[in-house]
Amino acid sequence: MPLPAFHTQPDPAAADAWFASDAGRALLDSEAELVAEAARSRLGPAVLWFGPSMATPPRDPESGLPLCLHGGAAGFHGDLRCRLPLPLANASCAVAIVQHLGDAGCDPVGLLAECERVLVPGGWLWLLALNPLSPYRWRWRGQGLEAREPVTWRRRLRAAGLVPDSVTQGVGPTWERIPHARQQDGVGLRAAFLLRAEKRRLPLTPLPHRRVLALRAGTPA
Repeated sequence: MPLPAFHTQPDPAAADAWFASDAGRALLDSEAELVAEAARSRLGPAVLWFGPSMATPPRDPESGLPLCLHGGAAGFHGDLRCRLPLPLANASCAVAIVQHLGDAGCDPVGLLAECERVLVPGGWLWLLALNPLSPYRWRWRGQGLEAREPVTWRRRLRAAGLVPDSVTQGVGPTWERIPHARQQDGVGLRAAFLLRAEKRRLPLTPLPHRRVLALRAGTPA
Protein backbone atom coordinates (compact mmCIF):
# COMPACT_ATOMS: atom_id res chain seq x y z
CA MET A 1 0.00 0.00 0.00
CA PRO A 2 1.60 3.32 -1.00
CA LEU A 3 2.35 5.94 1.62
CA PRO A 4 0.10 9.00 1.60
CA ALA A 5 1.58 12.03 -0.14
CA PHE A 6 2.07 15.08 2.06
CA HIS A 7 3.39 17.45 -0.60
CA THR A 8 1.51 20.53 0.56
CA GLN A 9 2.41 24.09 -0.35
CA PRO A 10 5.32 25.14 1.93
CA ASP A 11 4.45 27.84 4.46
CA PRO A 12 7.54 29.38 6.16
CA ALA A 13 5.51 30.88 9.03
CA ALA A 14 3.81 27.56 9.81
CA ALA A 15 7.14 25.75 9.45
CA ASP A 16 8.76 28.08 12.01
CA ALA A 17 5.89 27.39 14.39
CA TRP A 18 6.41 23.64 13.98
CA PHE A 19 10.15 23.86 14.68
CA ALA A 20 9.24 25.75 17.88
CA SER A 21 6.97 22.87 18.98
CA ASP A 22 8.10 19.93 21.11
CA ALA A 23 8.38 17.71 18.03
CA GLY A 24 10.38 20.29 16.11
CA ARG A 25 12.69 21.08 19.02
CA ALA A 26 13.39 17.36 19.53
CA LEU A 27 14.55 17.13 15.93
CA LEU A 28 16.69 20.29 16.07
CA ASP A 29 18.25 19.16 19.36
CA SER A 30 19.07 15.82 17.73
CA GLU A 31 20.99 17.66 15.02
CA ALA A 32 22.80 20.20 17.23
CA GLU A 33 26.06 18.29 17.66
CA LEU A 34 26.09 17.30 14.00
CA VAL A 35 25.76 20.95 12.96
CA ALA A 36 28.56 21.90 15.38
CA GLU A 37 30.73 19.15 13.86
CA ALA A 38 30.11 20.55 10.40
CA ALA A 39 31.15 24.03 11.55
CA ARG A 40 34.35 22.62 13.08
CA SER A 41 35.25 20.67 9.94
CA ARG A 42 36.35 23.69 7.89
CA LEU A 43 39.88 23.96 6.54
CA GLY A 44 40.19 27.48 5.20
CA PRO A 45 37.68 30.33 4.84
CA ALA A 46 34.37 30.92 6.56
CA VAL A 47 31.45 28.64 7.43
CA LEU A 48 27.98 29.54 6.12
CA TRP A 49 24.90 28.25 7.99
CA PHE A 50 21.23 28.40 6.93
CA GLY A 51 18.39 27.32 9.20
CA PRO A 52 14.81 27.99 10.27
CA SER A 53 14.18 30.91 12.61
CA MET A 54 13.78 28.65 15.65
CA ALA A 55 17.06 26.76 15.07
CA THR A 56 20.13 27.62 17.12
CA PRO A 57 23.15 28.36 14.91
CA PRO A 58 26.54 26.77 15.68
CA ARG A 59 28.30 29.49 17.71
CA ASP A 60 31.66 27.90 18.59
CA PRO A 61 34.36 30.52 19.38
CA GLU A 62 37.13 27.90 19.09
CA SER A 63 36.29 27.07 15.47
CA GLY A 64 35.37 30.61 14.47
CA LEU A 65 31.92 32.16 14.32
CA PRO A 66 30.08 31.13 11.14
CA LEU A 67 27.97 33.46 9.05
CA CYS A 68 24.45 32.52 10.17
CA LEU A 69 21.30 33.18 8.16
CA HIS A 70 17.75 32.33 9.22
CA GLY A 71 15.05 32.53 6.64
CA GLY A 72 12.67 31.12 4.10
CA ALA A 73 10.82 32.18 0.98
CA ALA A 74 10.80 35.91 1.92
CA GLY A 75 14.57 36.13 2.32
CA PHE A 76 17.19 35.76 5.02
CA HIS A 77 17.94 37.56 8.26
CA GLY A 78 20.57 37.18 10.95
CA ASP A 79 24.16 38.22 10.29
CA LEU A 80 22.90 39.58 6.94
CA ARG A 81 19.54 40.67 5.55
CA CYS A 82 19.37 39.57 1.95
CA ARG A 83 17.74 37.46 -0.72
CA LEU A 84 19.17 35.20 -3.38
CA PRO A 85 21.67 35.69 -4.90
CA LEU A 86 23.77 36.01 -1.77
CA PRO A 87 25.96 39.13 -1.35
CA LEU A 88 29.06 36.94 -0.97
CA ALA A 89 32.09 36.53 -3.18
CA ASN A 90 32.71 33.42 -5.23
CA ALA A 91 34.72 30.71 -3.43
CA SER A 92 34.53 32.53 -0.08
CA CYS A 93 33.32 29.66 2.18
CA ALA A 94 34.82 26.29 3.07
CA VAL A 95 31.60 24.77 4.47
CA ALA A 96 27.91 25.49 3.85
CA ILE A 97 25.29 24.00 6.19
CA VAL A 98 21.66 23.93 5.03
CA GLN A 99 19.41 22.84 7.90
CA HIS A 100 15.82 22.23 6.72
CA LEU A 101 15.40 25.44 4.72
CA GLY A 102 14.70 23.33 1.66
CA ASP A 103 11.78 21.79 3.59
CA ALA A 104 10.42 25.13 4.79
CA GLY A 105 9.71 27.12 1.64
CA CYS A 106 13.13 28.40 0.59
CA ASP A 107 13.89 27.90 -3.12
CA PRO A 108 16.01 24.71 -2.93
CA VAL A 109 17.37 24.94 -6.47
CA GLY A 110 18.48 28.55 -6.11
CA LEU A 111 19.91 27.97 -2.63
CA LEU A 112 22.00 24.97 -3.70
CA ALA A 113 23.28 26.86 -6.73
CA GLU A 114 24.39 29.74 -4.49
CA CYS A 115 26.06 27.33 -2.07
CA GLU A 116 28.02 25.83 -4.95
CA ARG A 117 29.08 29.32 -6.08
CA VAL A 118 30.37 30.49 -2.69
CA LEU A 119 32.11 27.21 -1.79
CA VAL A 120 35.83 26.90 -2.43
CA PRO A 121 36.96 23.98 -4.60
CA GLY A 122 37.13 21.05 -2.20
CA GLY A 123 34.51 22.65 0.09
CA TRP A 124 31.56 20.72 1.50
CA LEU A 125 27.82 21.23 1.75
CA TRP A 126 26.08 19.57 4.72
CA LEU A 127 22.37 19.19 3.95
CA LEU A 128 19.81 18.24 6.62
CA ALA A 129 16.32 17.43 5.34
CA LEU A 130 13.13 15.74 6.53
CA ASN A 131 12.57 12.07 5.74
CA PRO A 132 9.12 11.60 4.15
CA LEU A 133 9.23 7.85 4.91
CA SER A 134 9.59 8.27 8.68
CA PRO A 135 6.64 7.79 11.07
CA TYR A 136 7.67 11.20 12.39
CA ARG A 137 6.07 12.69 9.27
CA TRP A 138 2.72 12.48 11.09
CA ARG A 139 4.06 15.08 13.52
CA TRP A 140 4.75 17.67 10.78
CA ARG A 141 1.79 16.80 8.57
CA GLY A 142 -0.12 19.97 7.60
CA GLN A 143 2.50 22.23 9.21
CA GLY A 144 3.76 23.96 6.05
CA LEU A 145 6.71 21.61 5.47
CA GLU A 146 7.56 19.76 2.28
CA ALA A 147 9.71 16.63 2.57
CA ARG A 148 11.54 14.95 -0.29
CA GLU A 149 13.42 11.65 -0.44
CA PRO A 150 17.25 11.54 -0.66
CA VAL A 151 17.14 10.63 -4.36
CA THR A 152 15.47 13.98 -5.12
CA TRP A 153 18.10 15.88 -3.13
CA ARG A 154 20.91 13.96 -4.83
CA ARG A 155 19.49 15.00 -8.19
CA ARG A 156 19.31 18.63 -7.06
CA LEU A 157 22.88 18.55 -5.72
CA ARG A 158 24.26 17.13 -8.96
CA ALA A 159 22.31 19.70 -10.98
CA ALA A 160 23.96 22.42 -8.86
CA GLY A 161 27.43 21.05 -9.71
CA LEU A 162 28.07 19.24 -6.40
CA VAL A 163 29.04 15.60 -5.89
CA PRO A 164 26.99 13.90 -3.11
CA ASP A 165 28.40 11.23 -0.80
CA SER A 166 27.39 7.66 -1.53
CA VAL A 167 26.00 7.15 2.01
CA THR A 168 23.07 9.07 3.50
CA GLN A 169 22.84 9.15 7.29
CA GLY A 170 19.62 8.94 9.28
CA VAL A 171 19.26 11.55 12.03
CA GLY A 172 16.80 12.27 14.85
CA PRO A 173 13.95 10.34 16.46
CA THR A 174 11.68 7.83 14.78
CA TRP A 175 8.46 8.57 16.64
CA GLU A 176 9.01 9.75 20.23
CA ARG A 177 9.52 13.48 20.75
CA ILE A 178 12.89 12.84 22.38
CA PRO A 179 16.27 13.98 20.93
CA HIS A 180 18.26 11.17 19.35
CA ALA A 181 21.72 12.47 18.48
CA ARG A 182 23.35 9.28 17.19
CA GLN A 183 23.39 8.88 13.41
CA GLN A 184 22.92 5.67 11.44
CA ASP A 185 24.13 4.63 8.00
CA GLY A 186 21.12 4.78 5.72
CA VAL A 187 18.02 6.88 6.24
CA GLY A 188 15.84 4.13 7.68
CA LEU A 189 12.84 5.48 9.60
CA ARG A 190 14.65 8.37 11.27
CA ALA A 191 12.92 11.78 11.15
CA ALA A 192 15.61 13.43 9.01
CA PHE A 193 18.75 12.65 7.09
CA LEU A 194 22.19 14.13 6.45
CA LEU A 195 23.55 14.24 2.94
CA ARG A 196 26.99 15.71 2.30
CA ALA A 197 28.21 16.90 -1.07
CA GLU A 198 31.59 18.16 -2.27
CA LYS A 199 32.51 20.88 -4.70
CA ARG A 200 35.17 18.99 -6.61
CA ARG A 201 38.40 20.67 -7.57
CA LEU A 202 38.76 21.38 -11.27
CA PRO A 203 41.31 19.02 -12.82
CA LEU A 204 44.44 20.55 -14.30
CA THR A 205 44.47 20.50 -18.09
CA PRO A 206 47.25 18.11 -19.15
CA LEU A 207 49.81 19.52 -21.53
CA PRO A 208 50.07 17.66 -24.83
CA HIS A 209 53.18 15.56 -25.22
CA ARG A 210 55.57 16.79 -27.86
CA ARG A 211 56.26 14.29 -30.56
CA VAL A 212 59.84 13.07 -30.48
CA LEU A 213 61.36 12.72 -33.91
CA ALA A 214 63.43 9.60 -34.45
CA LEU A 215 66.67 10.62 -36.20
CA ARG A 216 69.16 8.25 -37.69
CA ALA A 217 72.68 8.27 -36.36
CA GLY A 218 74.86 10.77 -38.22
CA THR A 219 71.99 13.00 -39.31
CA PRO A 220 73.22 16.64 -39.31
CA ALA A 221 71.44 18.98 -36.90
